[in-house]
Amino acid sequence: MKATRKRKRTIKDIQVREYESGDEREVIRIFCEGMEEMVPDTAFRGLPHHPESLLLYTAITVSCVWISWCLWVIVLLPGLLLCGRYFCSFIVKNRYTKRAMNTDMADIEGSYMKAPGSCLWVALVDGVVVGLVAAKQRCPDHGSVPDEVELKRMSVDQKHRSCGVGLALGRKVLEFASSQNVSKVVLGTTNYTAAAHNLYRRLGFQCVGVTDGYPTDTCAPSLLERLLYRVRHHHYELQL
Repeated sequence: MKATRKRKRTIKDIQVREYESGDEREVIRIFCEGMEEMVPDTAFRGLPHHPESLLLYTAITVSCVWISWCLWVIVLLPGLLLCGRYFCSFIVKNRYTKRAMNTDMADIEGSYMKAPGSCLWVALVDGVVVGLVAAKQRCPDHGSVPDEVELKRMSVDQKHRSCGVGLALGRKVLEFASSQNVSKVVLGTTNYTAAAHNLYRRLGFQCVGVTDGYPTDTCAPSLLERLLYRVRHHHYELQL
């Protein structure tokens, strides 16, 4: 019964409209909370996708055990390595969020609503903002005519996941791209959750490449970050 009510709600109650200045507080909250969720996602859910990291952690543990033969090393070292991975993920994602909050998310009106070929939309349920997504035209080559739209900043409030909000937002971006007469829509994600990738495929996107060890930061990584932090970036495209 509960699932039936949820499906009916997705059809009737999700409204997608352009961003308004009064939406800023909720938009920033949803964006920042989404970035916070990426910390454990990268640190723990992403670990099985990086066998080289697992091999490195195993080698470090075995080497320390071989040198010391201390029981506490055997017990604690794997946990310390995972804590270090979480810490590095937190530092990198925090820097990324701060950079976003000092650039486009600091001036949503100027970055998306007034900039040519750009827009940001919000999804509402019962008049409350529950998600956002942005689109921006870009040039594949520097100096060329814009030929693609990039889907950016998609984030949905945790309480409203898996009920069609992301699908509604994504479709709005595709409608916008069609109106701009571009040849394709692109997006990139470092998300490891299956739900995110299933959403992009439902919208018609195809994964055209994967970059391991993708730099999510403009800052040079520290030695600790190079050892303990790795992320996989998926490149998606949809030909119009």
